[in-house]
Amino acid sequence: AIPVASAGGFYDHQIEQSCRFDSSSTSNLSRTLGTPSNSDIMTISAWIKRGKLGSTHYKWAGFGYSSGGGDFGMIGFNGSTADIFEVYDYPSSSLNYKTTQVFRDTGGFTHFVVRLDTTQSTAGDRVRVYVNGTEVTNFGTETNPSQNADLGFNTSGRTFYVGSAGDTSNSAYQPYDGYIAEFIMADGQSYAPTQFGQSTRGVWLPKNPSGTVFGNNGFHLKFENASDLGNDSSGNNNDFTATNLGADH
Repeated sequence: AIPVASAGGFYDHQIEQSCRFDSSSTSNLSRTLGTPSNSDIMTISAWIKRGKLGSTHYKWAGFGYSSGGGDFGMIGFNGSTADIFEVYDYPSSSLNYKTTQVFRDTGGFTHFVVRLDTTQSTAGDRVRVYVNGTEVTNFGTETNPSQNADLGFNTSGRTFYVGSAGDTSNSAYQPYDGYIAEFIMADGQSYAPTQFGQSTRGVWLPKNPSGTVFGNNGFHLKFENASDLGNDSSGNNNDFTATNLGADH
């Protein structure tokens, strides 16, 4: 659970469960996307605890990848570039953001929010990344999508993966290894991190995401049921299929 409630009401919201993903067994969750509310706007929020660092890519979200060079997208860590964080969408919106900051903490959970809105007239506002509530402003690579470009992450008929970039046959894009808690995707909404977290006495903590508008393809994975790890709690019933994920995960 993150975090554990303590005396004095320091924690207003407790995330009780997480899901453990194993890179070695290519464990993942997947579902085919339906018609989006808005394929140009979406927000992804997740609490992440890395289990493995290394010389390859460990992506914790993605959509269908074609090894022949078709559409694919990934969100996660790029181990071949010193464990930076990367958001990549090709060729749907030709989006590529790579942080200069590295992420090598395997001891605790970190909150990531990826806020995508290609309707913005200012190119730099179309991709926004937040870590523990603070916006990342330094990027080694910053390729902005064109205005009003459709996002592959939210396109009908594509497969959305959690815990994998989708192409398990490509050794360069290894499935994620570690823990994920409270994974949220809001279709058609651009949310600031304060929708999902808050700063209390200088510590970034989970916040009840009540009021989140999920849209058609949106989902909320709480991992509450060990026998049904892909259950969507958003009210949409956008349930995921679990692959190589047992009750022990």
